[in-house]
Parts: sequence; C-alpha cells; structure tokens
Amino acid sequence: MTRDVLEYDLLEWEPDDCVRVLDADGTVVASELEPNLEDETLRSMYRDMRFSRRFDERMISLQRQGRMGTYASLAGQEGSQIGSTYALTGDDMISYQYREHGAVVARGLPWEYLLYWMGHEDGNAALADVSVFPLNISIGAHIPHAVGWSWAEKLNDDEAVTVVHFGEGSTSEGDFHEAMNIAGVFDTPTLFFCNNNQWAISMPQDRQTASDTFAQKASAYGFDGVQVDGMDPLATYVVTAAARAKALDSESENPRPTLIEAVQYRFGAHTTADDPSVYRDDDAVERWRERDPIDRFEAYLEDRGLLDADRIETIETEIDDTIEQLIERAESVDPDPQELFEHVYDDPTPRLEAQRESLAKLRSRHGDDELLEGE
Repeated sequence: MTRDVLEYDLLEWEPDDCVRVLDADGTVVASELEPNLEDETLRSMYRDMRFSRRFDERMISLQRQGRMGTYASLAGQEGSQIGSTYALTGDDMISYQYREHGAVVARGLPWEYLLYWMGHEDGNAALADVSVFPLNISIGAHIPHAVGWSWAEKLNDDEAVTVVHFGEGSTSEGDFHEAMNIAGVFDTPTLFFCNNNQWAISMPQDRQTASDTFAQKASAYGFDGVQVDGMDPLATYVVTAAARAKALDSESENPRPTLIEAVQYRFGAHTTADDPSVYRDDDAVERWRERDPIDRFEAYLEDRGLLDADRIETIETEIDDTIEQLIERAESVDPDPQELFEHVYDDPTPRLEAQRESLAKLRSRHGDDELLEGE
C-alpha cells in the first residue's frame, strides 16, 4: 500500500489487513494514504463529527422525555459516516439503514429530518432534496433498491455512484446477497458500506458469520472488498474515494462495485428500546472508547495547528445553538392526524376509509386535546 490510493492498491487486500491512516491517539501511521484535503475541509469534517455526537445526545434526551419516538444512536460511528460522505459528490446518492445520521449531517441535515423521528412522514420526504433515500427500518431490504438506482445511473451515463449503508447483521439477509450478485454481474456503480459495529442488536459478530471478515464476502460475487478502520475518518475517506473512482473509471473496460467493511463500535444501545448491559461487557466498551473517532481526529487536527481550545469552544457553542433551533422548529409543527391514512394503500380499502371517517367524527365531536387527554 505505497502508491496513490486512487490506483486501487488498497482494494487489493489480504484478510489480515485493515486500512488505517490514524492511530488511536491521532498519530499518522500511513502517511502515503493521508489525503491531501484543504484545512477548512478537515475542520468541517471535525465540526460535522462533533455535531453528529451532540445531535445524538440531544435526540436520546428528547426520547427519554417523551418528545420523540424510538431512536437509533450513532455514537462511535461518526468517523465512518462523515469520512465516507465527504469522499462523495453532491450527485452521488446515499441509501442508509437508520443509524447513519452523520451522513445526513454531512449533506446539510434538513430540519424536517427531526420530524421523522417525531412521527411525521414529512421528515422522510425532505431527504430527497439532499440526495438521500428515505430512511429504512427493515433490515437489508433497501440494498437491492440502491443497486437498482445505481444501475439506472449507469444506463443514463451519469457520473455518480450510490452508497448503501447497512449493518453487519444485514449480511445474513437474502436481500444483501441478491443485491451483491446483481451488482457483480452488471457492474453497477454501487458502494456497499457495511458498518460493522460488532453487534446486530445482541448478536455478536462471531455468531453472524464464519468468515474471517465481512469484506471478503465480495469475492463470491466477483468484485473487491476492503476492510477499513471505521473509527478513522481519514481512512474511510480514502477508501471510499478509491472505491468511487474504481466504480466510475471510464478508462477501464470493467468498472466495478466495492464492498467496504468499516470496523467500529456502537458505544450506546442498539436503539432507545434496548439495554446493552444485558449482553455486553462494560470493559469491552471502555476499550473501544479509547479509539473514539472524535478524540483521535481532534488530536490530529491540533497537531497540525488547525484546532485549539478556543476554536473547539466556538464550534461547540454554534452546534448547541443550531440543534436547539432545529428542535424548536420541529416541535412547532402541528401535524394533521388524518395524514395517518394517506399512504397506507394506493387505493384505500373500505376498512381504511371507515377508520378515517371514524377519526374525523371523533375529532369533530371532542377535539384533538380532549382525545389526547382521554388516551
């Protein structure tokens, strides 16, 4: 791995390899892979990582207060989400599972995004404006759709890729294997981004697969896989950039998709409905916290003179102010309960229409406030 990353060397991997640019303390361990990014870009990546962590904390707090529904925490995975998204262009499509809030942050985070987690469908619709597919809850079901989209991009001669995020648990689903097979056969410009955070809810990695890595599963479908330190934003940046270039290489007779396995750790619970203390060892969590992606990237930027205590304090203040404004705006929305019936079926069934009419009559008779109090 000594030549330019865009020559695809690091996609010629061995199972024991894990691409890394920064060590756990922020020291550069592979200078030949260190991306040549503008200072302001590096600071922007740091800001988005800090924003994602703080956003995560506030959303969990809102859920605990009953102001938001079930929420999936991203803490510990900021490096993979921000690093990979910064390697894309605005025309590249992102399809994600439900934990990759950082990818949405890197795309500008529409304020309506909060509405989804508060139970309003408008939060999903707004993602289209930043080239992000609607959030997916079912495990792995979005992966074939992402391949279909990228295939369409290829047929339209678009210079764009589709990045599809999913957890390692999705590799046990048939959708994953079907999508990988189609991508391999038709050379779709798809980047399969497997966020291996060690736990599929309570199922550990060694109960999920007998393979040494998840990345090597790509070999069965005729294209490359690469394992990367997902808690290193620079490593995920260079690997994603390499995979993107390979998928769009017009000089190659055979541009190929890539499976990226980002090795990382979920610091918190699977969702706010989960208790990880039942199945995880606290000591193991603390060992992974020593590799915190924000701490190591902060140390790297401080060593380069791009960050200091005053600048970090300014960033934190701006983040808190911005998130507070997002929350206030989202909570000011007064949704119409009748929207519950809008998209259940293309042609509403008689039973659905009866339910709609029943709710309308109750609201007319009692009002929304009285109905909520009665509930």
